[in-house]
Amino acid sequence: MSKEIINRVENSKLISIDLGDYYLPGKRYELDIKDWLVDSLYLKEKEFRKAVKNHNWIQYKDAFVAINCTSQAIIPPWAYMLISTQLSNNTKKTVIGNLNDLERKNFEEQIQKIDLSLYQDKSVVIKGCSNNKVPMSTYYNLCSKLLPIAKSIMYGEACSSVPVFKKRS
Repeated sequence: MSKEIINRVENSKLISIDLGDYYLPGKRYELDIKDWLVDSLYLKEKEFRKAVKNHNWIQYKDAFVAINCTSQAIIPPWAYMLISTQLSNNTKKTVIGNLNDLERKNFEEQIQKIDLSLYQDKSVVIKGCSNNKVPMSTYYNLCSKLLPIAKSIMYGEACSSVPVFKKRS
């Protein structure tokens, strides 16, 4: 009375996308420039330039860097430009913002590279669990790119997905 177990998920025509696969490996740093300000409140050009000049930039080699200022100081654009000139030859990517902004930007760029023709008129499951933290906005970005082409879009795992979109016949 032994019956063969059939994996219906494996045999389905669902295409699964794991956004964690688009995570870019590498070290992440958040460079907070408030410590280069006078009393963490205002920028004095001479002291700021000295801090930039004396900073250990090599530590960011092949890393992802988010430049921000966690104090309420108003930072002129040239200050970020000055810092970016030091980072440009060392980092994989530099953004103005925090580490969340950095991850959003990384994933945004990776989503842009996806060959959407693979999903034309297909049922797609965007996986909900990943080994890497995926920003919420990435799910939205991918879904909006798939809407015009996919037959249906679901969220979760193939065995227990939540329907998000189904093209009308």
